[in-house]
Amino acid sequence: MDTFPTEDAAREWFEAIYWPEERHCGHCGSVETKEVPNAKPMSYWCKSCRSYFSVKTGTAMADSKLSLRKWALGIYLCLTSLKSVSSMKLHRDLKITQKSAWFMLHRLREAWAPELGNPFDGPIEVDETYFGGKRKNMSNAKRKELAGTGRGAVGKTAIIGAKYRASNQVRAKVIEETDAGTLVPFVEGNAAHGATVYTDEAAAYASVPNMLNGIQHEAVKHSVGEYVRDQAHTNGVEPFWSMLKRAHKGTFHKISAKHLDRYVQEFAGKHNLRDKDTLAQMAVVALGLAGKRLRYRDLIADNGRSSGARS
Repeated sequence: MDTFPTEDAAREWFEAIYWPEERHCGHCGSVETKEVPNAKPMSYWCKSCRSYFSVKTGTAMADSKLSLRKWALGIYLCLTSLKSVSSMKLHRDLKITQKSAWFMLHRLREAWAPELGNPFDGPIEVDETYFGGKRKNMSNAKRKELAGTGRGAVGKTAIIGAKYRASNQVRAKVIEETDAGTLVPFVEGNAAHGATVYTDEAAAYASVPNMLNGIQHEAVKHSVGEYVRDQAHTNGVEPFWSMLKRAHKGTFHKISAKHLDRYVQEFAGKHNLRDKDTLAQMAVVALGLAGKRLRYRDLIADNGRSSGARS
């Protein structure tokens, strides 16, 4: 609160992040701009594209009626809450509607949207986990539909993750299937040539050494009680799954398959920033909003996954 006592203080903070050297237009990128104090909130004018703009223009905050101070405090609350923050709590703390808080949080998650990064050079742990779909919480119709299909992961949403032991960096995403056609490309995209990859004994990983030339693969057999064999284990990625699931149960309570990947990206991104101090983390998130756009109609549009919130 001392850092952002006023709207001007928040604006100056965002401008220092987005325009460290020279102000530029969020529409066309031109530096031929001038300040127009009486045109707030779009208080700058671009001479090249002849448009008004603000520091929000060209970011995931574009067209938001929320003040920059509320955005800065929203970033702070999201980052400093170990298990994240719910839209209900954010709406009370920022004194905005729950709908606005929910939309803000999803736009903040755009800062952590997955981007193609360099493959890890190993050693790497790769593991999957499953979310939602407890049968005791399902309707009678849904339980009848799943009757006879087995137990465990049936009806749940799968997530795959990779952890780079050298830096503790994590990458994770929601996947549709846990077959070789899905898991092996994930390994291939995140493991550099010659890297050692550790997994469990899932049959889908058996083809890793054959399909991915130069990658070394070792598996531990959880089915017979083997969890560690020398350097072979996936225990390093387990704390990430644990934090994600504690947030699910303790903060959000119910998450739909439709939006689950956004929550996964939030926690992977926050995990990878945890060694920085708070203001540095906030700056990374704010910078990650640049060049991103999420309209409400796109957020609620059908993406092929169930929108039913599941515990």
